[in-house]
Formats: sequence, structure tokens, C-alpha cells
Amino acid sequence: MFTIIIVVLLATLSFTQQERSIVGEVSVPAPVAEVYNAWTTEDGAKTFFAPDCKIVLKAYGEYEMYFLADAEPGSRGGEGCKVLGFEKNKMLSFTWNAPPSLPDVRKHFTHVTVYFLSVGDSVTKVKLIHDGWGAGDEWDKAFNYFSAAWLKIVLPRLKYRFEHGPVNWDNPPKLN
Repeated sequence: MFTIIIVVLLATLSFTQQERSIVGEVSVPAPVAEVYNAWTTEDGAKTFFAPDCKIVLKAYGEYEMYFLADAEPGSRGGEGCKVLGFEKNKMLSFTWNAPPSLPDVRKHFTHVTVYFLSVGDSVTKVKLIHDGWGAGDEWDKAFNYFSAAWLKIVLPRLKYRFEHGPVNWDNPPKLN
């Protein structure tokens, strides 16, 4: 009995060490409908997220961001990603993959959920949670990469877009 308890405790410890999420929040000076549309429409995403994209807002519709539009297919960015769910002006969830520089992890998909909360007529609080991470060196690299990407690039650019206008992709702002 004692051996079983130790095994269960070790398994639980091991399991909780693998659980991890990237969590970021930003307050955006815009109404919730405008911020939601920035994430859920191609025209909106091109103003802060990526220079090109494909978004089909339906369950399992495409949610692809192309950061390197001229690269070979499969190496342009968030290709193959799909909408998991959405609730107008409240939530968007989609799959996400690692950059081409991490090919073993890129074959797998993680999950991103973005929540939108109206804080008055002209401020929206955005909360992003990125989970579904595996274990190992390449997974650690992907986790660190996206910790920086979401928290130091994407969310700050979202706020920038509503404070200063759309991102100029020929000269994107340096925000970190």
C-alpha cells in the first residue's frame, strides 16, 4: 500500500510539473466589439497580429497568421491552425503551432483562448491563455518563444493599434 501511495504521489508531482500556461492581460482603449473584431476578422488581425492571415470564424474554420508571407507553404507562420470556439465580444479559442524552427513541436497544436471584458464604454480588458504544452527541450523552447511573443509583441501591438493606428508592417513598432 505504501509503495502505491509513493508511486501516485510521484506521478502527481510529475504531472503538475508539466502543466503550464502562458497568461497575459492588457487593457485596450477601445470598445469590446472593436477589439473582438481585431482578433476575429482578417482586416482586424492585419492591423496588429500579422501582415497577412486567413480567418474563417466558425468551428474548425481556419485561423492562420502569416508572418512570412513569401516563405514556402508550411513555413509562413501559424499555418493549419483552427478556430475551436467563439462567443461574440466575449471569447475566441483557436489551435496554435510552433515556429518552423521547432519542427518536432510544430507538428503538434497547442490551445489559445482570448477573453474580452468590457470595462466601460471605451476600454476592453483582454486576457490570453496559451496552454497544451508538452515536455522536453523543444517544448521548453516553444514555451519560452511564445511567452515572449504573446506578452512582449502581440498584446502590446494590440494596444498600440488602438492607441496609434494599425501596425506598419514595413516598420513595426518596437514595444519591449
